[in-house]
Amino acid sequence: MRYGPADSSKTPRFTGVRTFMRLPFVETLDDVDVAIIGVPTDDAVSFKSGARFGPEAIRSASALLRPYNQRLRVDVTEQLSMIDHGDLPTVPGYHERTLDLIREHLEPVHRAGVVPLCLGGDHSMVLAELRAAAAVHGQLALVHLDAHADIWESYYGARYFHGTVFKRAVEEGLVDASASVQAGMRGTLYGESDIEEPRRLGYDAIYWDELEQLTPGAYGDRVRARVGDRPAFLSFDIDFVDPAFAPATGTPEVGGPSSGQALAYLRALHGIDFRGFDCVEVAPVYDQPANITAWVAASACFEMLSLLAVGRRGGAATGP
Repeated sequence: MRYGPADSSKTPRFTGVRTFMRLPFVETLDDVDVAIIGVPTDDAVSFKSGARFGPEAIRSASALLRPYNQRLRVDVTEQLSMIDHGDLPTVPGYHERTLDLIREHLEPVHRAGVVPLCLGGDHSMVLAELRAAAAVHGQLALVHLDAHADIWESYYGARYFHGTVFKRAVEEGLVDASASVQAGMRGTLYGESDIEEPRRLGYDAIYWDELEQLTPGAYGDRVRARVGDRPAFLSFDIDFVDPAFAPATGTPEVGGPSSGQALAYLRALHGIDFRGFDCVEVAPVYDQPANITAWVAASACFEMLSLLAVGRRGGAATGP
């Protein structure tokens, strides 16, 4: 049996249980290519909380998504068997225990040959995602779009925060920084030394003032050259997008890309062997009344599915 979304020509999009893209909620992983998985946690944020409700908001916004990507010219439902696999267990107030649970529940997903697309949740969850993925696929190349590099040593004396994950990932050997690209960083910093810290760890760091001068195609070429044929993980923080287009996030930074630009940079990442994806830091309490951040996040997730569909179809992307 292959899994796909409900037929919206037969039942309206506003009906039914809220799953991602109106996919069936399925607990088993047989004959599944992609599992959409919610990670409702925000215990490791440093400013505004609320991302624990991000998975719910992204699922609701995704009801409007249709299966055909006109830019990449691929129908995700023709290439992928997709399910909504529900939410992972979390323990509010016990962040490191939550990380353990995320890893424990995601590792079997990878071992089943299924690609998880995780809906966050704050960005601290990616450390557990990477632990699970690396346990199965080995060391990963990271493709990271974010307003922040998330490579600080600690917050308030704690080493596991949403702003420290990509330093921990290098230290734990989960990520090969020499094959990884971080892009979109901007805003105020604690000091001049912060600018070079990603590069000291080995990342190719493309700050926004450089990224905005690159076409999406040039950015995609740079990432592909860096990643090569390694297994990769794509992490998309919604605060990569300028808060004029995506205001509902815990640490907004002005002066970034529009939603259209952000989707174009994602779309340019075809041809990479992605073994996992996430979209994090959507905090819907700040999104009223239009829910525009959730719309952007759902669309970003669709572009990730499209990247995987293009790869499963074979050949290069054929969109403009």
